[in-house]
Amino acid sequence: MDSSNGWMTPQVIWFAVGFILLVIEFTTPGVIILFFGAGAWIVALVCLFFDIPLNVQLLIFIVSSVLLLVTLRKWLKQVFQLQAKPSASEELKEFIGQRAIVSREISPKFKGKVEFHGSYWDAAADRTIGVGEPVEIVGKNNITLIVKPLE
Repeated sequence: MDSSNGWMTPQVIWFAVGFILLVIEFTTPGVIILFFGAGAWIVALVCLFFDIPLNVQLLIFIVSSVLLLVTLRKWLKQVFQLQAKPSASEELKEFIGQRAIVSREISPKFKGKVEFHGSYWDAAADRTIGVGEPVEIVGKNNITLIVKPLE
């Protein structure tokens, strides 16, 4: 096979491999395949300027992909998570002051359940609250709502 044929040059092949890997990244979680796609593009760029053998191309691909992965993955995940995840205070505003209905008795010693926006949540209170009573949400501890009876 003649590698000087227009579409079968190493730079075009590595560019296509990189593009396919980037497309695959969008279908999988974890932000890992992205760096291998970037590594393939680095090899494509190197092949554009230098005529290097396949074993050197593979070495450049592996080294550049792993270096990008090790150095940039943590930072990149933080950038995307900061944009997607609401802050704790914004998340808490959604709950504080809202009303819910007790669906399983709550006591100071045992968690109960409340219905809030169509979902059932674990709930805790500093006094006993019976089933069917309305409560106000005053806090949140992970997935447990802190409630007080309405007065």
